[in-house]
Amino acid sequence: MRFRRGLFLIAGGLLALSALPSHCYGRSKVPQPLRSPWDSLSIQATDAPWRCPAPPAFVKTFNAEGYYIDAHHSVIDPVRKAIYDRLEAGPEGLSDDVSRAADDYLKTGSRSAAACVYSLLDAAAKAGAWAGTMPHNQGVYDQNWMLSGTAIPYLKVRDSGVGTAAQTADIQKWFRVVATQVRDYFDKKHFHPNSDAWNNHIYWAGLAVAAEGIADNNKNAFEWGMAGYSLGVDSIEPDGSLPLEMNRGERALHYQLYAAAPLVILAELGEANGIDTYGEKKGAIHRLVNFDVAALKDPSILEKRTGVRQVVPAKISGAVIGWAAPYVKRFPNAQLSEWIAQSSSTRFWQWGGLPPG
Repeated sequence: MRFRRGLFLIAGGLLALSALPSHCYGRSKVPQPLRSPWDSLSIQATDAPWRCPAPPAFVKTFNAEGYYIDAHHSVIDPVRKAIYDRLEAGPEGLSDDVSRAADDYLKTGSRSAAACVYSLLDAAAKAGAWAGTMPHNQGVYDQNWMLSGTAIPYLKVRDSGVGTAAQTADIQKWFRVVATQVRDYFDKKHFHPNSDAWNNHIYWAGLAVAAEGIADNNKNAFEWGMAGYSLGVDSIEPDGSLPLEMNRGERALHYQLYAAAPLVILAELGEANGIDTYGEKKGAIHRLVNFDVAALKDPSILEKRTGVRQVVPAKISGAVIGWAAPYVKRFPNAQLSEWIAQSSSTRFWQWGGLPPG
């Protein structure tokens, strides 16, 4: 993969905005306050009940190492994976609980559901949950997934009127601390080509930090996050593939699909703020979607490219295809719509439950 133009400056941890497209980030066209795709919804508040679960056990760090043991990061060590799954239950559980409550608020108008989101996030904020400096890179990945998985539900309920000023201040401060940890990690790694600051992880980090930026009305954070989108679409090859995801051996199909998710959700955040993200790089994201559709339909496409048989999802779940729900509303695609219909839900905790739209 060729080393593309730098999007980040280590000095001060700030974004090099001059490298970004002139029509979007860092320009006055980005509105204030920053908007989310859910701000335009009109929700009628109701007294529909919602049983709020107890918060998970909170810790400040995530002490798990990565669980892939081969050069392509495709073969799983079951012992490491079991340790990881046990530790991930906390941040995933928190994100899943708040996203379910937030989605119920959007569906039913339940004040109780919205209050649950505030209650759980405030408890996490007071505990500084998973906001520490992580001992391993896997902890940073879960940090950014948790941030996107909690900041997006917050965006869904922030206009509900049920949160107190103190809760809002606590939650936004916690989001900022977690986002700073994520930004620091990727800013330091960015000048290492082919590192995790160039593959799907920077797209997920971008989604997390952009969502935090909208939640906190922090334009700098929003622009940093959207730069992850620019890096992603700049990496899409003419055939629609992503080189670093294609280098994942038997999991190339998985990671092609997995990388599309934060890019599409980021595109939705950009569009909500007047940015033509779907048109960036002459609509490069459409090439990615088309490539992924063809590969999921016929994995032999990737097997010929990678030289190994692909791990194919046993079923079409929200984690596999949920990101496509907002995409097909803008750009109809019969195959994607068929797969979405086959899935029991389009929700996934890492993008905060149900996707926009």
